[in-house]
Amino acid sequence: MNVLKFGGSSVANAETIESVIEIINQQSQDQRLYVVVSALGGVTDLLLQAGAEASANDENYKNTLLEIEKRHLETVKTLIPVLSQSAIISKVKAKLNSLESLCEGVFLLSELSVKTAAVIASFGEILSSYIIYEAAKIRGLDIILKDSRELIIKTNNTKVTIDYNETNQRIKQFADNNTHKISIFPGFIAKTQEDEPTTLGRGGSDFTAAILAAAINAKELQIWTDVSGMYTANPKLVKQAKPVYHISYQEAMELSHFGAKVIYPPTIHPVLEKNIPIVIKNTFKPLDQGTLITRNVTDRKKPVTGISHIDSIAIISLEGSGMVGIPGFSKRLFEALFLENINVILITQASSEHSICLAVEAVEAEKAKSTLDVAFEFEISKHKLDPVKIENNVAIVALVGDNMYHHQGLSGKMFSTLGKNNVNIRAIAQGASEKNISVVIEEKDIKKALNTLHEQFFEVKTKQLNLFITGVGNVGSKLLEQLQQQDKYLKDKLRLKIRVAGVSNSRKMAFNENGIDLNIWQKALTNGEKADAVSFFTKAKEMNLRNSIFVDNTANPDIAKIYKHYLAESMAVVTCNKIACADEYPNYEELQDLSRKFNAPFLYETNVGAGLPIIDTLNNLVASGDNIHKIQAVLSGSLNFVFNKYTKGVTFHDIVKKAQEEGYTEPDPKIDLSGVDVARKILILARESGQVMELSNIEKEAFLPSESLETKNVEDFFISLTKNEKHFEEILEEANKKDCRLKYVAQYENGKAKVGLQHIPINHPFYNLEGSDNIVLFYTDRYPKQPLIVKGAGAGADVTASGIFADIIRVGKSK
Repeated sequence: MNVLKFGGSSVANAETIESVIEIINQQSQDQRLYVVVSALGGVTDLLLQAGAEASANDENYKNTLLEIEKRHLETVKTLIPVLSQSAIISKVKAKLNSLESLCEGVFLLSELSVKTAAVIASFGEILSSYIIYEAAKIRGLDIILKDSRELIIKTNNTKVTIDYNETNQRIKQFADNNTHKISIFPGFIAKTQEDEPTTLGRGGSDFTAAILAAAINAKELQIWTDVSGMYTANPKLVKQAKPVYHISYQEAMELSHFGAKVIYPPTIHPVLEKNIPIVIKNTFKPLDQGTLITRNVTDRKKPVTGISHIDSIAIISLEGSGMVGIPGFSKRLFEALFLENINVILITQASSEHSICLAVEAVEAEKAKSTLDVAFEFEISKHKLDPVKIENNVAIVALVGDNMYHHQGLSGKMFSTLGKNNVNIRAIAQGASEKNISVVIEEKDIKKALNTLHEQFFEVKTKQLNLFITGVGNVGSKLLEQLQQQDKYLKDKLRLKIRVAGVSNSRKMAFNENGIDLNIWQKALTNGEKADAVSFFTKAKEMNLRNSIFVDNTANPDIAKIYKHYLAESMAVVTCNKIACADEYPNYEELQDLSRKFNAPFLYETNVGAGLPIIDTLNNLVASGDNIHKIQAVLSGSLNFVFNKYTKGVTFHDIVKKAQEEGYTEPDPKIDLSGVDVARKILILARESGQVMELSNIEKEAFLPSESLETKNVEDFFISLTKNEKHFEEILEEANKKDCRLKYVAQYENGKAKVGLQHIPINHPFYNLEGSDNIVLFYTDRYPKQPLIVKGAGAGADVTASGIFADIIRVGKSK
């Protein structure tokens, strides 16, 4: 014989009840069944709401009762043929009238006792079991309805303690006299030894089924719900969660205790003693395998079976020197809570015995505090103990697995994984059996913590990165194009899944936690909200996604000022914007410190040389102990392009215009041609070499006439170039006379740096530098005469975007 339990989601309405009756019918063909049903989905909450409203003299309880009546009558009218409805509706209404009278009494007395609350709550299962019984009987099933209160006896009205001797005797007597193939029972409800109505607590229908299964030595206990078994994590929060097909009783108890909603924790105890298997099945997908729960599991290799959590928790902390070395202190603490019926979910104590930290349900936090303040009133008054502290808005996340004790380093892996994503751990608890590692975190971090841990322990082959990209012009649009193009390669070869969760330009910004479709990102942006750099950061912070990376493709100083806020939230920053790293040295140093402190990569390879590995090469030299003596470089792809293309017969204005149109210059070309951009680049290289230097320390030799340097906008700048064409012709002519080429050169040597236009002779490494290429010469201890050379394309949207892309991949490999 099997025992089947159907939860509230399985009997939510007439349609789902039809599925339940079909499952019962199929299984009853070759065996007898005991079937336990919950109240219609959501009805127990409505019943408790009606009772609470009535006790508070809130007449809205009448509307709540009308909603309850409507739910049940609609179910009857849909399930039951018209000719058979009358008697059933009359009986349902009679029960509802009794409920109304009970609530009216509560309203008049303004009092809701434990006993009355239990009676009110019991109406849900009583009504649902009766309706399902009648519907099944009309469909020809051989079925009997039995009131669980006649069988299941509790020892008192408050705690879930069963008088198993009496209960088992009653169930056995019923079984011996029952000839029907199917017996249906309302779950959740019971009676006390004093014959008073009571309940088994929220989720108690599972317990009802387990008690019945143990009493009759059932072949199997089936828990039918709306998911296909127990999962590696909550599938509503972790989309990649997978069903666990076989787990042990111990693992099921740990997971259910820590929030796995598919099974009620006390359920396992009665069947564990009888070694009765439990199967979790999906009412709406009955052919799915589900989860089998047995005493032992031998066919699993992974150390962690599942990740679970409990939200709405509070931490209660008691600390003080008066605790140290005092025998019986813990006994007093837990006894005080026990007497007030306060359940302790997690306990941790410092080895110094100076403090005890425990977790309780948030709704019981104030009660727990007042209880302990009274229990230790003397010690607190003598300042041997501090007053009890409460920390709200926290949650517990737990790793569970029978095989965890076989594997070293799981705790470290768990803590480091959370730490890298800025999930702060408030408390830690681990049992001696090492089958559970629990941490207390802030409630706002639950989703990120679950996804991060699930990725670490169940999706090691693929890591998900969440990008927040600002700036989608030439460089940004190319980056989005490359991300889309390389999506499959990244997944297959690098095991990276990159998702764009936010995108912004100067006018609009758009977000999607599940990823913006890169086929229509322009449309998403058009329909987005008004853009603002601070709001963009705030939204990214609120989304609180794991492995978050902020990508700045702009030259905006206001955006650069916000990098520190991203880093302080453990979000990586990838940027081609040179302003932050060329800012005042204390600000540059602060970003480096924040990056290290919060383990948030800060990468800016494209600040110098676009996609060339210039900064990376320099960092490797310094990290390996080499000393930098001199750096010589052509670092402006735009200036190199301009002077390579500027020949007799072509105006300087036209060449600069072409460089702007092809994306080799900033939107304002004066930034490039004034030498400011190159000065910033050599400043960054000097700082990466270990030099403390400011932009004002760099000597700048301007080749633009003062009229061009003093223009206020791009249009006036181009006009000034035309007016001063003679000036540029003279510069070109002087170089030609010397058989030299014009290159704008940056140099750092002996703690000093300068930038300026130089005549490069034919035998110099810079002479044949073509197009928009960059070149850097590193003279070091290891390369004193023949420098280490990095050379290649140093400007253009494609190569800059590829450099940013490379930095994103570096973050993915490091986080």
